[in-house]
This record gives sequence, C-alpha cells and structure tokens, in this order.
Amino acid sequence: MSTNKLSFEIRDGIAVLKLDNPPVNSLGFELREALVAGLDRANADPLVAAIVLIGSGAGFSGGADIREFGTPKAVAHPNLRTVISEIEDSAKPVIAAVGGVCMGGGLELAMGCHYRVGAPGAKIALPEVKLGLLPGAGGTQRLPRLLGVEAALNMIVSGATIASEKLKATPLFDAFGDGDLLESALRFARRVVAEKMALKKVRDLKLDMPNAEAYLQFARNTVKAVAGPYPAPLACIEAVAAAVGKPFEAGLKRERELFTTLMLSPESAALRHVFQAERAASHILDVPDGTPTRPIAKIGVIGAGTMGGGITMSLINAGLPVVLLETGRDALDRGLANIRRNYQGALRKGTLNEASLAQRLALITPTLDYALLRDVDLVIEAVFENMDVKRQVFETLDGLIRQGAILASNTSALDLDEIAKFTRRPQDVIGLHFFSPANVMRLLEVVRGAKTAKDVLATAMRLSKTMGKIAVVSGVCDGFIGNRMLARYGAAAHDLIMFGALPQQIDAALQDFGMAMGPFRVGDLAGLDIGWALRKRRSAEFPDRDFSNVSDVLCEAGRFGQKTGAGWYRYETGSRHPIPDPKVTATIEEYRRKRGITPRKVGSQEIVERCIYALINEGARILEDGIAQRASDIDLVYLNGYGFPAYRGGPMFFADQTGLHVIERALKNIAAQPGSDLGVWTPAPLLTRLAHQGQTFNGFKGQPK
Repeated sequence: MSTNKLSFEIRDGIAVLKLDNPPVNSLGFELREALVAGLDRANADPLVAAIVLIGSGAGFSGGADIREFGTPKAVAHPNLRTVISEIEDSAKPVIAAVGGVCMGGGLELAMGCHYRVGAPGAKIALPEVKLGLLPGAGGTQRLPRLLGVEAALNMIVSGATIASEKLKATPLFDAFGDGDLLESALRFARRVVAEKMALKKVRDLKLDMPNAEAYLQFARNTVKAVAGPYPAPLACIEAVAAAVGKPFEAGLKRERELFTTLMLSPESAALRHVFQAERAASHILDVPDGTPTRPIAKIGVIGAGTMGGGITMSLINAGLPVVLLETGRDALDRGLANIRRNYQGALRKGTLNEASLAQRLALITPTLDYALLRDVDLVIEAVFENMDVKRQVFETLDGLIRQGAILASNTSALDLDEIAKFTRRPQDVIGLHFFSPANVMRLLEVVRGAKTAKDVLATAMRLSKTMGKIAVVSGVCDGFIGNRMLARYGAAAHDLIMFGALPQQIDAALQDFGMAMGPFRVGDLAGLDIGWALRKRRSAEFPDRDFSNVSDVLCEAGRFGQKTGAGWYRYETGSRHPIPDPKVTATIEEYRRKRGITPRKVGSQEIVERCIYALINEGARILEDGIAQRASDIDLVYLNGYGFPAYRGGPMFFADQTGLHVIERALKNIAAQPGSDLGVWTPAPLLTRLAHQGQTFNGFKGQPK
C-alpha cells in the first residue's frame, strides 16, 4: 500500500509505516487520515506482530501543517490527538523511529507511541511557543513524564532544539541505534515481540516532583519577568502545572483550553504570519523554484570598513573563501583587526574556539590588488555611498572580472540600474543590501535591477540561505523597501518635534508600542552626521527644496550621537544610556521660534499613529509600485532590520489587524490638517482601494517591477 503521504510495507512480520510528506513530513489532514488507515490495516493483519513509524527525507516529522491553521482541515478528524489515541490503543506495539527532525506535533506523535528508537543527530523540540502557542496534542502532559518537570518545562517554554544524544539516557528513548535507523527500529521491534514486552503508555507514567508548586511559582516569576507582551510562555507553565497536579485526562483538557485561547490571540496570529512570511519570501513570483543557479566558490569583497568587514564575516562563517580588497595598507590592516576583534565575544562565550576561528580567518585573502579578483564568482562592493566612487569600482570590475561572475553592490539607496550602466553586463549586476552589523543582522535586501538575470537573482537567494540570512527581494527605487519607508517614519517623527513633542517623549511612545528603539535613539546610535551629509548632498542636487532638519543644528554643534557623547541625548563616558539634555530642548525651541511655530500638546496616541501610519502608507505605495512582491515581504524588512515588534507581525500585518478603513480615515484626517504635506499623508491608492473592498494587504499580490 502507498498513498501520496504514507507508504505501508511488511518486513518479516513488522509493518513499516513511512511518513512521506516533504519537506518535513508535516502532519496535515491527509497524512493523519493515512496514518489511522495504516494502523487499522496493520492491526487487522494477523501476519503483522508490530508496527514501526518512520519518516522519510528530512526526518520523523516537523509537526503540524501550519498552513491548515484557521481552516476546516485543522480541526477535521482525525486530528493529531485522535491519531495519538489510536496509537496508544493499538493492540500491537507501535515503535517510533526518531531521526532527523522530530519537532512539535512530530515529537507529540512519537511520545504517543509505545516505544521510541533514537538516532544520533536527531533534532528534538517542542517549538510551539515561538508561534505564540503551546503543544496542543499532549506534549505538555507527556514530556514531563519522560524528562521530569524541570527539563520538560525548560524545553517547552524556550522552544529550544535539543540534540538527541543529550536525551539518549532519558526515558524518551527506549533504544538508540547507530547506522541505519530503520534496521535499528526493526531489530528493536522484533525484540519487543520476542520478549512479549508490555505496551507502555507514557500517559500512565507517574509524575512525582517534591516541592513542585514552589518550583512552578519560581518558574512563573522568572518567565513573567522576561515574557513581555507574549502570553504563551506563562500559558506553557500552567499547562505543565496541570500535568503535575491533575490526572492525565484533566491535564489534557487544560492544555487544550490554553491552546485554544492562545490560537485566538493577536500575538500568535502575528507570529504565525511571520513564520509563513519567512517561507514565502524565498519564492520569487516570476522566477520558477527550479531555476538553475550559478556556482559560488569564491567571493570578492571590496572595502574592509564596517560593512565590508561584516559582510566578510557573514561569508566566512558560512565557509566561503573571500578575497578582501582595500585601497590602502592601513585600512586593510585595520579592517582585519576589527574582524578578529568582533570574534572575541564568541571566543569568550565558548561558542567558538581558537581552532575554528583560525579556520575561518584562513578563508580570507587580504589584498591591495584588484588582479586577485579575476577568478571570483561573485564580488560585493561595500565602498563609500557615492555614485562617482561606485562608477570607478564597477568600471574597473567590468574590465577585470571573468564573464559570468556576479557583480553586487551593497548600496542602501543609490540607483542600482544606474550602477549597472557602468558595466557592459547589466544582467549580472544585483544589489545585496546588508544591514549593519552585517555579521549579526539577519536581513538582506536583494535588489533586482531592470536587467538583472533570473539566474543571478536565484543565486543571490541561495547565497542568502547559505549565510543564514532572511532575504527579501526589492525593486529599484530611492531607499528600496526599508530606507524608503524609514524616510517617511523619520519625517513624521520630526514633524512631531515641530508640533511640540520632545525626542524622549516620541521615543518612549514608540518603544511602548513595541519598537526596539525610538527614532531619535536610533539616530544617535547610527550617527547623525550620516543623515546630515545626505541632506547636504540632496540640497545641492535639488536647490529649490528644503531638506533642513533640527539635527542639522545639532551636527553643526558637533553632536553626532553616541560616538561624540552627545546627539539628541547626551551620554556619560563609556555608557550608551540616553540622558535627555536641556540643551537639545533649547535648540528645538529656538528652531521652532525661528520658523514661527507655536508648540502644542502632543499625546502618545498621535505619536504612534503618525509614525506607524506613515510607514504603512509608504508601504502601500511600495507594494502597488511593484517594489515589493507582497505585503509580508515588507513586514519581514521591518521586523528584521528596523526593530518592529514581532508580536505585531510587521507594519502591513498590523494595518490589516487594525483595519484598513481605520488607517485610511486617520490618514485623511492628518492630510486635512493645515500645513500637512498631501504627498505624504493622502492615503495611498492601494490602501484606499483595499479598504473600500473590505480586503487586506496580505491578500494582495503585486507584480515584480
């Protein structure tokens, strides 16, 4: 027997049920139905003495099919709890062969079997908390019975992945085999039959923990202090408490009640959206998944400064050799020293040893000579953000690098199509916008030029995965996705300064909303001189427009932010803690006075609405312009690059949850106020259209630009 989700065969009296639902054997409705049918068939066959469950491909099972959440299939029978009950009630022993991925519902399924045979390298986890949920098919009741309350609670609350070797000696595994997992499981199954071993049910194991309530209260206090706005971690504790204090069936009931409550929570909806968004981002609308990619065996990085050094670290961390080019010996030596210094933290923490560090550093070939880049497969420039400098670099590369190699720019805002014109091969040019520090930040904006070849785009996406980055494809525009939206966000914050708010008030309101930092703290961290230089350059390019800003006055006074000890805030020596500064207040008041502005009271709600709705409105324009493929891509950019709170799902998801009609009305009200810039505050046509149609950003599919 073989369905498209499960195969069934008999091996010397042992029925082998193999889960076959790539990529991770998720337990969707069709597979659950096939499992119950396979169990029934095995139990009805007199020639079958035992049953082995094993996964194909990536491992046993990665758990529930999240795509079914919120659909009729999610609750259709047989659900996972029903499948586990069928396994427990099987008249013949059921043995789980646990290898590869065994997570979430997959681990719950394994714990429902009578026996478990483990394999080295298996990844064991109950990660539901990362989706704002808790295990909903008995995981909070069975795992404490197998590992003990403390170990189980740590796994469930953290969602951490544990190597099977660390659990080898626990009751989670009845046997542990090297070599072929199926053969090990069959061997154990034959032993179970020969020795007439009892059908063990985890639910029947006694759970005894002295001073359990004191420990659980300690856990509540500890988790409450760090859980923030997320309800799931505390709910996990309550579910495990039910395992300790209630009979098994009552504990299951309590687990289900808590699971249902969490499933309906906005935090879980947001985290599930993020999970699905990360998987959707790798699919490019007009580039088939099977598009061939170009081989990348050696990479050139031009520039050993902050960005070039971080990019180099991202590449060598992934095992990729790098030729690191600088124009001067001092700059090159300084860059190499900074790379070594950046690894010191990992050495101190023990996450990296000296031997591994030496292996990584050996992948760097430092040079002052462009000629060493001749045979690279990809070169990434990370030089000064100036078009004339970019021109020099790309014209040099075009005459030197082999045909078929990819030429990438790390520009954060410049016109990639203009950069591509500096070469005779625009099809090989792409933007790879890393975020600083590049070796830490997971976000990578992959900028697609008008002539970028599809295989170049596919290669960039594959490289991002190799580096462990979250890649989002962007079209070409000023600032791409992230910085284009950031400009509107920053302008809205500056408007609020003009109205009467102070930097610390604006930062506090947005941090209360959930932003990792307010815009003025971010400005001090990044350096106010960066924006100052940009505004001066734009003023020269567009002399008829006013780009002035209060921070220009701060910069003229030498206040560039943390690096000078003063910016929007002041900083004590050696401290990054922002201290409101009366001198800044006086500067702002003088700036308003010179412009004839009478300050008024500004509340937190107005601060959040203006800043966040400005983000959303610009995001709608980016989506309609085809700069972003989908709304969830925009969410990923802001979640991973700009500190937007994950429990709100990103700006576009937040807009959908708030209601697009609410956003549109608020924007219209702002646009109607005297002095408002109608080009900024008039609702984007897409936002208006979707609001009037009762639709959402998440349901809109754009077209690549």
